[in-house]
Amino acid sequence: MDKNLWEKVQFVKQHSPLVHNITNYVVMNNTANALLAVGASPIMAHAKSEIHEMVNIAHSVVINIGTLDEYWSESMLMAAEAAHSAKKPWVLDPVGAGATSFRDRTLNKLLQYHPTVIRGNASEIIALAKANTTTTKGVDSTAKSSEASEAAQFLAEQYNTVVCISGETDIIIDTQQTIFINNGHSMMTKVTGLGCSATALIGAFIGITENITEAVAAAMALIGIAGEIAVSESKGPGTLQVNLIDKLYNMTEEEFISHLKIERL
Repeated sequence: MDKNLWEKVQFVKQHSPLVHNITNYVVMNNTANALLAVGASPIMAHAKSEIHEMVNIAHSVVINIGTLDEYWSESMLMAAEAAHSAKKPWVLDPVGAGATSFRDRTLNKLLQYHPTVIRGNASEIIALAKANTTTTKGVDSTAKSSEASEAAQFLAEQYNTVVCISGETDIIIDTQQTIFINNGHSMMTKVTGLGCSATALIGAFIGITENITEAVAAAMALIGIAGEIAVSESKGPGTLQVNLIDKLYNMTEEEFISHLKIERL
């Protein structure tokens, strides 16, 4: 499987998928740079008048509700509906799920268009499944990845989707299997938007890969390994942000294979 995941990394570089992002103000620059570094082609577009045309030319769509407002929520719903109708893969990043009723109403509507992949932290996945027993802290998780496994399984079966719970261990769940990726570093939590960047990378990988679960595993492994290596070359979060983009760009097969820590059930 290790070699197979690396081939998907190369596939993205070779085919440069166009990824249509409706994402938040905080991470827009970071996620665009992450997509460019792995060889994908990002476009950030939320105007309602161009949503359908943009979805039609894109390989995939990424919807991240981080800085949600009334106008953008309508754009997101239009894009999700268009992607669903055109059978284009799309990723939902439920940032801050459970924090406000506005976010939950919007997420419930988005789920009706069956996202191909859902990626969030443990608290967001639990809230999205309406299984939360603790108060969410907004964009930060108050739960461990393993605590969200049951909620992720429910979402995977209910919406026929692949769910990625990101955290110290990334857990990827579909209706048939569970994959654990133990790459990354705690300093990555000190750089804003790396979870959102992971979502954007998933968008690139599923845009050109038929096996969605392996595409998600490849994207999460890539950013986790890049972060791990970049931390060793960084003095703190500031240089980590720059070094991680560089490592996404110049990762070698030897680095990828030798650092990959993956288990499958």
